[in-house]
Amino acid sequence: MVRVTSDFWVKAYLRRLALADIAAFVTAKGDATAGAVLIKQAPLDGTATLFQRSYDLDGNRVWVTLAAGAEQDVDAAVARQRSFDPDIWVIEVEDRAGRHLLGEDGLRD
Repeated sequence: MVRVTSDFWVKAYLRRLALADIAAFVTAKGDATAGAVLIKQAPLDGTATLFQRSYDLDGNRVWVTLAAGAEQDVDAAVARQRSFDPDIWVIEVEDRAGRHLLGEDGLRD
């Protein structure tokens, strides 16, 4: 299996979101080679959901929810994650319909 760098994956993800007309911003730039990636999806109603890539029981890469609820609580969860791992990337996706395109073909790794 070929792994891509975090920087390459982030650029591809941002481009895919742009093609779908979904606003997204890198709010914290992590390690270019192997930094973990957090995705904060904000439907612009005061709530948010925080996703991180992880592994399921079969060893497949999946997106898991780290936090969900009031946007300020999700922001606090991001701050906690960054406090012990400053190499984390954080991408904020803003879409009223809640779209984030995670798990679609080409966005797994």
